[in-house]
Amino acid sequence: MTEKRVKLVTVNTAPERAKRLIGRVVEDVKDQFTIMHVANVERVEDVRPTLEKEQPDLLFTASMWTPEQAQEIVDIARDTVPGIKTFSLPFGLQVEKGPDAVVEYIEEHLPQLLNA
Repeated sequence: MTEKRVKLVTVNTAPERAKRLIGRVVEDVKDQFTIMHVANVERVEDVRPTLEKEQPDLLFTASMWTPEQAQEIVDIARDTVPGIKTFSLPFGLQVEKGPDAVVEYIEEHLPQLLNA
């Protein structure tokens, strides 16, 4: 299988947690994808300038964002980087089920998202 290289930006108010969880995902999927976590954004108003600078292939919104906030972030991403792929974790997933559930959820959906 050809390895896919992907630049990722996360939108998470807990940047250390984002880095830790994405680090686990990166390690787990390294035989399929090379994911470079190029930035984390903590505030909605910082999404556009970060995307303009980094030009990522993929954006994740974390589970602390409500569905409405996540949609706003996704809309900004699609307006800023044409063709960007986006992925929003379900609201409350981290709080309700913990970090292992977040990693599992991402890994379960990532191949379909990136191969689409």
